[in-house]
Amino acid sequence: MSRNVRRFKCAPDAVFEVLSNGWLYPSWVVGASRMREVDNNWPRPGARLHHSVGTWPALINDSTTCVVWDPPHQVVLSARGWPLGEARVTIDVKPYSGGCVVRMQEEAVRGPAALIPRMFSDLVLHLRNAETLHRLAYLAEGMYPLDIDTTAHREDEETAQDAAGSSHDAKVPDESPEVDTK
Repeated sequence: MSRNVRRFKCAPDAVFEVLSNGWLYPSWVVGASRMREVDNNWPRPGARLHHSVGTWPALINDSTTCVVWDPPHQVVLSARGWPLGEARVTIDVKPYSGGCVVRMQEEAVRGPAALIPRMFSDLVLHLRNAETLHRLAYLAEGMYPLDIDTTAHREDEETAQDAAGSSHDAKVPDESPEVDTK
């Protein structure tokens, strides 16, 4: 299973605002070229996005179905791209200082793509999904920027420094997101 993690400079809700707009799907999913239709009840479980994959004249019309919709924490999609097959895509979002951390997992579950050795498929999916998360970050951060109160941030730093014993020399440890390596 391919896993990608990226830190976003926006609130988890911003990520789900983008995900909830099915018409934006080809803007952030690498390989999706156009939307043909979005079910009226998208993104409720069972709802589908009707999209095309590839480039003209070699377009494949297929769909993606929402399996789990749990904002602002998780979305699970069943993405079809026949004749290649079907993939299960899980996007987990966790709040983090200054934004959120987004983890995307994808694996082929049906069709010929499921028969490709994992070592090869994971490499291709990892590269593709790094760009997919990059695009999703651009949309979420650009459409729903994080409001940062710089005064409150300075006060937090001063409080942390005072707690460390010196308001001038102490450094606040740089937090880094937990990255699941499993």
